[in-house]
Amino acid sequence: ELKAGVAVIILNEENHVLLQKRADVGLWGIPSGHIEIGETVSEAAIREVKEETNLDIKVKKLIGVYSDPDSQVFDYPNGKSVHFITTCFLADITGGELKCNSDESLEIKFFSQKNLPKDLLTMHPQWLEDALSKKETAFIR
Repeated sequence: ELKAGVAVIILNEENHVLLQKRADVGLWGIPSGHIEIGETVSEAAIREVKEETNLDIKVKKLIGVYSDPDSQVFDYPNGKSVHFITTCFLADITGGELKCNSDESLEIKFFSQKNLPKDLLTMHPQWLEDALSKKETAFIR
């Protein structure tokens, strides 16, 4: 199966990154999800963050588009395999109060970039590294 996805990197004032512990696989990751029919990638990013974290955001920058099967094919515990084409953004918080807001998340919290959880989804460290680079143009990986 092939799906279009979005991921959103959100940093707080201390430059800590927001991660969610996903209910579907029990791993930590950057807030992310699928694009629904009829919405743009930025609309999907805003909706997914609101659903998963209760935060309102403004998309600040396109980090990159990720499609490499080595990092973008994900095997779920139920046996389903999905190849994601993910558009990753950097966003600023504009409102809302951080809380676990859906059955998709077990926990939501900010982590120091030097103290990320060990059980992090495999493709997410690359997205974070790209977001923190000083490169002005987007990555295509």
